[in-house]
Amino acid sequence: MEQDLREMFKKEREKQKHAIKPGHEERFLKKLEESIPSNKTTKWGWLHIAASVVVLVSLSLGFWFLSGNDENTVTVVQNDKEEKQKTEFTFGDLSPDLKKVENYYVANINLELAKLEVSPDTKGLIDSFMEQLNNLNLEYKTLNNELKELGPNDQTITALIENLQLRLQLLQKLKRKLNELKLSKNEQINDTSI
Repeated sequence: MEQDLREMFKKEREKQKHAIKPGHEERFLKKLEESIPSNKTTKWGWLHIAASVVVLVSLSLGFWFLSGNDENTVTVVQNDKEEKQKTEFTFGDLSPDLKKVENYYVANINLELAKLEVSPDTKGLIDSFMEQLNNLNLEYKTLNNELKELGPNDQTITALIENLQLRLQLLQKLKRKLNELKLSKNEQINDTSI
């Protein structure tokens, strides 16, 4: 039965072939043109552009006059750090891997410095460690200049990395000393309160 139905529908379709009526395409294009608005160009289009420019110019002049331009002073801030960074030869100029090493140590050094708690009791100890740290910083700059002048070599790169390691170790040693000092003070306070 299924086959009969398929054949029956097939025959029915063949009988009813629909043909497009004559003039269909012309009627369709006519309706399409009527539904789509035509682009009308105005003679006054340039007037809209000129008016926009006048509004923008008047707003900018108004803002300039209202902002008090009579006593404007220009302040130039010199950032010596940026100039030094431009002249310094860094690990990043040599290799991205060396830059990562330098960034790691510098970040840890800065982190340790930020964690330091300065008090009147620990100021002398911190100052002596900071003096040693400053000497290492000066040595690092000297090595950096040497790297810039002579070019990269294994000895200078190793010395720079060791300098960064020494600074980090120095700060960690300072942190241990401060903790020992703090613990000894706590023990003294506990002993006197008992």
